[in-house]
Amino acid sequence: MQDFNLREMWNLLLENEIFRRLFILTIILLILLTVLSYIRKKVLKNTVDSDSKYKIVKAVKILQYILIASVILFVFSDKLGNVGVTMGLAGAGIAFALQSVIISIAGWLSIMTTGQIKVGQRVKIGEITGDIIDIGVMRTTLMEVGAWVNGDLYNGRITELSNSFVFNAPIQNYSADYPFLWDEITIPLRTESDFHLARKIFVEVTNEICGLYTAESKKTWEKMQGKFLIENASVDPSVTLRFDENWITFTIRFIVDYKKRRSTKDLLFTRILEEINKHDTLHVATAAMEIKNVV
Repeated sequence: MQDFNLREMWNLLLENEIFRRLFILTIILLILLTVLSYIRKKVLKNTVDSDSKYKIVKAVKILQYILIASVILFVFSDKLGNVGVTMGLAGAGIAFALQSVIISIAGWLSIMTTGQIKVGQRVKIGEITGDIIDIGVMRTTLMEVGAWVNGDLYNGRITELSNSFVFNAPIQNYSADYPFLWDEITIPLRTESDFHLARKIFVEVTNEICGLYTAESKKTWEKMQGKFLIENASVDPSVTLRFDENWITFTIRFIVDYKKRRSTKDLLFTRILEEINKHDTLHVATAAMEIKNVV
């Protein structure tokens, strides 16, 4: 008796057009999602590169959204005309209520079509600096660098920004067309130091450590001159001097990969100290007072 009641109830449900359509839609979507999930796992299993994996996951998600929308439109295609007027009247209200959402989607479309930022790039958006790890329809996700951490190193904080930043916040890109930065260090020497020898050593050490970056940046800079109205700037390392009554100060200017500022400075300081220690005519200046020949 119970089986009969269940069968009768099921038949009644199937006679309902809306339920029948929803049932068909559910079955199709389950099959569709299962197939897409299987394909994604198979492809990712044979992919090693993390960048390729990210692109595959994003492509499958976009395909999934398109197919779901297509199935819904197909199943309810003959009903769309009846709801068209209602949707039109509700459209203005929905647009007003969801204006922030619409702006975010517009921002995502701008990012996708212009390519002004991409996953993997290091950017500063407003006051936040970090590497872009995901660009979604609504939000862009950054792995932050800096803040309470000295140097351009990850601090472990992940920040999500609404894509509306495209229209209302400055975007500074560290790695788009020119993935290099100019940086400087200063070396103070005592006034009695051999400054000619010091300059020679500093130039040699800087070329030794930063020479590869210089060569690569020259090629990139030449390409940029074909795209932007920029001067033919010098990317070669330079060493300049100034002095006062306290000490001589050398400023070393160099080109470096945007992700290697801290490690490059460490190499420069280490090699310069090694060279200074080899010469009795070179002395690092300090702010401490030194008293000599006291009888």
